[in-house]
Amino acid sequence: MDITVQWIRTSWTKRSRGGEAAVRRNAAPVGFLLPELSSGSAHCVRMSEEDGFEPRADRQDPRRVGADLRDEGDRLRVHVPVEPLFGLPPRPRRPPAVRLLPGQWVRWQLNYRFSSALGIRGWSYWLDTFNVAYGPVGPDVFLSGPTLLVDERGPVR
Repeated sequence: MDITVQWIRTSWTKRSRGGEAAVRRNAAPVGFLLPELSSGSAHCVRMSEEDGFEPRADRQDPRRVGADLRDEGDRLRVHVPVEPLFGLPPRPRRPPAVRLLPGQWVRWQLNYRFSSALGIRGWSYWLDTFNVAYGPVGPDVFLSGPTLLVDERGPVR
């Protein structure tokens, strides 16, 4: 069965927490048109404050993306571990894995806040969005609403 993975990481600092930069950051897409992907590769998109949140895409091995994917025969089990463990916000209770039927897809979002060593450079932030589809899909699958949404974004003040 086909498994399609798109991982989007948006990163910023306190400079993009307000004003015009925050407007650009908040307008960053959570789904992109899929390029032609070879079997066994994931579409990865990075957007950062230093690049003006301009998308930069590449392909990676899906096992290096950070989502736990297990084919259970008639369903695909999807779970996204929290990594790295030292980021905020705390997540004492995490949602369980989701199980997708063929033709379904999930959007799973997590955000993080990190302190630099000794707090010298201030805070930095990430938003990770994992779009995972089970079964054959078109290139525009992640441009619409997901079958399932797991939103683990928390306060990162």
